[in-house]
Amino acid sequence: MQVLPGRTITGMSAILLPHLDSTTVDWASLDAHIARTHEAGLTPAVNMDTGYVQLLDADTRTQVLDRAEAITGGDFVAGAFVADELGATFDLDAYLRAADEITSRGGLPVVFPSHGLNDHGDAAWLDAHGQLAGQLERFIGFELGPMFVPYGRIVSLDTYRGLLEIPQCVGAKHSSLNRQLEWDRLALRDEVRPDFMVLTGNDLAIDMVMYGSDYLLGLSTFAPDKFAERDRLWAKDDPGFYPLNDVLQYLGHFTFRPPVPAYRHSAAMFLQMRGWAESDAVPGGAPMRPDSDREILRDIGEQLQVI
Repeated sequence: MQVLPGRTITGMSAILLPHLDSTTVDWASLDAHIARTHEAGLTPAVNMDTGYVQLLDADTRTQVLDRAEAITGGDFVAGAFVADELGATFDLDAYLRAADEITSRGGLPVVFPSHGLNDHGDAAWLDAHGQLAGQLERFIGFELGPMFVPYGRIVSLDTYRGLLEIPQCVGAKHSSLNRQLEWDRLALRDEVRPDFMVLTGNDLAIDMVMYGSDYLLGLSTFAPDKFAERDRLWAKDDPGFYPLNDVLQYLGHFTFRPPVPAYRHSAAMFLQMRGWAESDAVPGGAPMRPDSDREILRDIGEQLQVI
């Protein structure tokens, strides 16, 4: 793949949902984090995996949307999440209800994975997105690998081509953590539909933006200010991009090690160190990191000049 210097990068940052304890959301810290992300020039992405959407009740998910709308004026994206179980069929009405909660507040829905969407093969996956396109003006697709959730799915390249042919789908987040699969999607995008956003979700290869990917990352919630700075350096073809990207990638490799979902606790610890969260608490059922991580996180924060 060809490196594309001087390109303006579209950055979307999955917002961590801070907690005061295992059952209490830290709403003040959430509001501040949405605001600082938006002010940095990144699009806040709420109710994603980083925001524990799978663990939230409906009222909490709705309150997150209300706050995102109030803070950004509708300039946000959000996961259209449908809770189901193994063996479920695709529930179009439930997805449309979830999407309507987002679009009615000005946001852009991201079609979040579920058993009903992902468990029935690539053809059914593509057909489901076609059904959504019949009812929605715009949406973002989402390939999420099973290392993140057990109902994740990465589709074939032929199936991805079919997604590119759905005009209402304006982009898709790709979270396989595999460079080659993403490079293949970029090449196909350039051939078939150049305006389509390939949104990298590869927190282990955040330099995919050098090759034409945009991003919707969980890692950027640790430091939206530094990601925005990095993106500006790339747009100016400034070599300062590389050392900053290197430290951010070090942060990604450390915090997205197995078990991958524990990166959210890493983020909570880092935000607390930055003074951006009251606590490093996570909701009940979310995996945690050992306290020994703090020393390494502090070293990375000092390298980034944020701690």
